[in-house]
Amino acid sequence: MGRVSEIRDDSADSSAHPRRFGVLRSWKTAPYLVGSGLAMMGDNIEHVITYWVLWQKFESPALVGFQLISHWLPFLLLSVYAGSLAERFDCRRLIQIGQGLFMFVSLCWGILFLTDSLQLWQACVLLVIHGLAGCLWGPAEQMMLYDFAGRSELPSAVRINATFRSLGILFGPVVGAVLLLSFGPTWGIFINIIFYLPLTIFLMRTPFTGHTRSGSPNKTRTTLVQSLRVLVDVRHNRSIISMLLLAALASITIGAVLQTAMPVFGGLLTGPGGDSDFTYGLLLFALGAGGVLGGFFLEATGWVRPTPAAAAVAAAGLGASSIVFAFTSHLWLALIVLVLAGVCKITAESTEMAIIQLEAPTEIRGRVIGSYSMFGPGMQTFSGVTVGVLGTIATIPQAVTIGGSVLAIGAIGIGAYVLAGRGRRVG
Repeated sequence: MGRVSEIRDDSADSSAHPRRFGVLRSWKTAPYLVGSGLAMMGDNIEHVITYWVLWQKFESPALVGFQLISHWLPFLLLSVYAGSLAERFDCRRLIQIGQGLFMFVSLCWGILFLTDSLQLWQACVLLVIHGLAGCLWGPAEQMMLYDFAGRSELPSAVRINATFRSLGILFGPVVGAVLLLSFGPTWGIFINIIFYLPLTIFLMRTPFTGHTRSGSPNKTRTTLVQSLRVLVDVRHNRSIISMLLLAALASITIGAVLQTAMPVFGGLLTGPGGDSDFTYGLLLFALGAGGVLGGFFLEATGWVRPTPAAAAVAAAGLGASSIVFAFTSHLWLALIVLVLAGVCKITAESTEMAIIQLEAPTEIRGRVIGSYSMFGPGMQTFSGVTVGVLGTIATIPQAVTIGGSVLAIGAIGIGAYVLAGRGRRVG
C-alpha cells in the first residue's frame, strides 16, 4: 500500500521540470521502452520474411493488398474497444497476450514453412491474427507509459517510446534481411520469436499495471458499439478533437503513401547506370533515420512543448516536406527532405499522443487513446486507396504533392480551430 501511495503522490506533482532522458535513467521505465522497441523490430522482421515467402509461393497482387488491409483494418474497427479493455483489465496482461499472439503467429509461420504446407487461407488467417495483436497492444502500451512516468514526464516517455519504436521500424527490415539470407525463412522466423520475449518477461516483474496512478480499473462492461460513445464524450474538448483530426488527415493524405510510393521515386532519382534498388534503400533509411534522430533531438533540447499548435506546425511541416520531396530531381536534396519529414512525423505523432493522454478524463483514457489509434494507424487502411486513385488520375509524384498540400493546409486550419477555441474561452 505504501508503494502505491508513493506512486500516486508522484503523479500529482505535474509542476516538476522533467529531466532530459529521465525515463531512460529509470529502472522502472527503461526496460519497458527497450522491450517495446525490440518487439516492434520483431514485428517488422516478420513482415520482411513472410511477405517474401508469400510472394515467392503465391505471386498474388491481391494477397499483397490483403497484407496492408489485414495490418491496419483491426486498428480502424477495434482500437476503441481495445482501449476499453485497457481500462478494465491489467494492461500488463493485455500486452502479454498481444506478444503471445505475435509469437504464436511466428511459430505457425515457421511450422508451415518447415513442412511446406502453407495454403492461402492459412496465410490470411495468420495475417489477421497479427493485425489483431498489434491493435490489442497499442492502447495498453500507452496506458502503461502514463503509469510509469506520471504527468510530469509523460511527454518525454511518449517521445522516447516513439523513438525506440522508430528504431525497431528502421532496423527491423535490415535484421530481417540478414536472418533471411543467413538462416533462410524457416529458421529466421523461428529466431524472430526471441524479439518478443524481453518485453513479455519484463511485464512479469514490474508492479505497474496501467492503473497504479489512477486507481482501480474501470469495471464497467463496454460493448463495441458503446465504446464508440467516447467520441461524443470528448466532442467539446478542442485539443483532443484537433489531435484526432490531425492524425486522420496525416494518415489519409501521407500515412503509408510515402513508403508505398518509394520504389517509384527510387527509379526517378537514380541516374544513368545507377542502382534503383540501392536508391530505394537510401530513401527508406533517410525517412526512418529522421524519426530516430528527431526523437532524440527533441528529448535532448526540450524545445517542443506538448501543445496543439506544435502538433499542427509539425504536421504542416510533414506536408511541406512531402511536397518538396515530390518535386526534387536531386537525390541529395531528397534525402535531406526525407530526414526532415521523419523529424516532423515523430514530432507530430508524439505531441498528439501526449496531448491525448494529458487531456483525456481518467475514466475514459483507454478509449480516448483507442480513438487516436483508430484515427491514426487505422486510417492508414485508406492511404493505399489515396495513392492508388490519385496515382491513376495523375502520376505518383503528383499524388504525393496533392497529399502533402492537403495535409499542410488542413493542419494549418486545425491549428486555427484550436486557437479560435482558446480565444473564445478567454473572451
